[in-house]
Amino acid sequence: MTALVTNSSRIAVMSEAAIEKVRVVQNEMLKMPQVDLPVHHTLHGGMYSRSLVIPAGVALAGAFILVPTMLIVSGNVTVYANDQAYEINGYQVLVASAGRKQLFVAHSDTNMTMLFATNATTVEAAEDEFTSESYLLASRRHENLNTTIITGE
Repeated sequence: MTALVTNSSRIAVMSEAAIEKVRVVQNEMLKMPQVDLPVHHTLHGGMYSRSLVIPAGVALAGAFILVPTMLIVSGNVTVYANDQAYEINGYQVLVASAGRKQLFVAHSDTNMTMLFATNATTVEAAEDEFTSESYLLASRRHENLNTTIITGE
């Protein structure tokens, strides 16, 4: 396993083959009982962020990402991206390209926040902007678990 720590920690665009591997795993994961994860959304100052905690022992398949984002991770998690597994331990701020779909396996409770620049004024619009798979998002399945802050600034 490779540590995802470099001079510029980055999750690059993924190949179609690597994305397809994630989709195959995701389809199998969807057959299993799902863990409901609360999602905290913020729209402020032309930015959208979504934060969640992946509990220790939980695996999560991320949605296909259409826009460049920042990904802030705090915890201990293995990430499958760029056709290999990386371990993130501690606190990392990653630049992450559009055109990616990752798998995460949390070894300890892991906080994650994704953010990007947007003109969206609703969470739904921001979600539709960052992914073509918004129908798969936990925040769409369990709206009662969402916390939302929209400042209008």
